[in-house]
Amino acid sequence: MLFPMGQEDTIFIVLILIVFALSLAAQSRVQNVFRRYADTPAASGKTGSRIARELLAAKGSAAREEHDEMGRAARVESITGHLTDHYDPRTHVVRLSPEVANGTSVSAAAIAAHEVAHVLQYEEEYLPIKLRGAILPVAQIGSQAGPILVFVGLIFSLTPILALVGVGLYTFAVLFQVATLPVELNASRRAMKLLADGGYISREQEPQARKMLRAAASTYVLAALASFVTLLRLIMLSRRRR
Repeated sequence: MLFPMGQEDTIFIVLILIVFALSLAAQSRVQNVFRRYADTPAASGKTGSRIARELLAAKGSAAREEHDEMGRAARVESITGHLTDHYDPRTHVVRLSPEVANGTSVSAAAIAAHEVAHVLQYEEEYLPIKLRGAILPVAQIGSQAGPILVFVGLIFSLTPILALVGVGLYTFAVLFQVATLPVELNASRRAMKLLADGGYISREQEPQARKMLRAAASTYVLAALASFVTLLRLIMLSRRRR
């Protein structure tokens, strides 16, 4: 065998399995929390699309005039899929899945407000999201090429140079995941304030919306943990000799 399995390999396999199981549990929790509060009408009775548009109109105007180089207001569009909601800063579009765009529940309101919060982060040039954007191009390359370079370096006796390059590139993928955490947590805090200040949810519904946002945030924590475990694995492999 090129890379005989030892005790450290077993440890990493166990770690990966644990993180994988936790990630599945986090995804399942998001689905469960969404369904739980999807049957609870938000106090305003407005759809996620309408909430998003109203929040953009109310909160985005001043920031947009100062910071949006393209001079455009963010648009709200529907997108296919289940909980595929996101903000695309390249096209300045908030995309909401059907259950959020057309839903009038606490779950729909929370997710719609969260995506609007991302718009405000970009328009206000929120530092963590600027850092994440700066890392993104290298992170995209590193997440794909990093592991490949490590293995190629080991196979063709180019260790440690090529393998170390692979580790370095993948490090940017990890940094991107880590930078995503404060971005998402801040967006959730902003979303809660937007919903409460706008009267979109009642005081009694605030804990429900908060649970929805926390469940979604946990998936980003697990993604960062998974990428960190992978980085450790690549570092250990890069230290090996044929």
